[in-house]
Amino acid sequence: MNESEFSLTIQPRFCETDALGHINNTVFPVWFEAAREPIFQIFNPTQDLSKWNLIIAGFNVNFNAPTYFASDVIIKTWVSRIGNSSFELTQSCWQNGKKTVEAQTSVVHYDYAAEKSVALSEEIREQLATLTGVAG
Repeated sequence: MNESEFSLTIQPRFCETDALGHINNTVFPVWFEAAREPIFQIFNPTQDLSKWNLIIAGFNVNFNAPTYFASDVIIKTWVSRIGNSSFELTQSCWQNGKKTVEAQTSVVHYDYAAEKSVALSEEIREQLATLTGVAG
């Protein structure tokens, strides 16, 4: 892992498997959300839902290989693009040294009361910039 990414280790649960013994495709968005918590803390350090200020604008996932039960999965996360009021995260699942799934998530800094996007502050942009890079 390089310094510009962070990771979360997941232990797949039996209930997350499908009839073929693979981790069901519907599980990965949940795992990826759990791995985004350090990003959430940049925007909302107390995790106060009444002050939530992010919204998912898009999510694209590619399945490269099956992921299985009974072997840990490492989810790597990094910032792949920073815009004016939005940014993109790239996340990948790794099991036994093999990348099994990769996703890109577009996230918008958002004001729910005004129902509009909000420009990223310089401080937030700097924090996001420390997490840019390409993980291998």
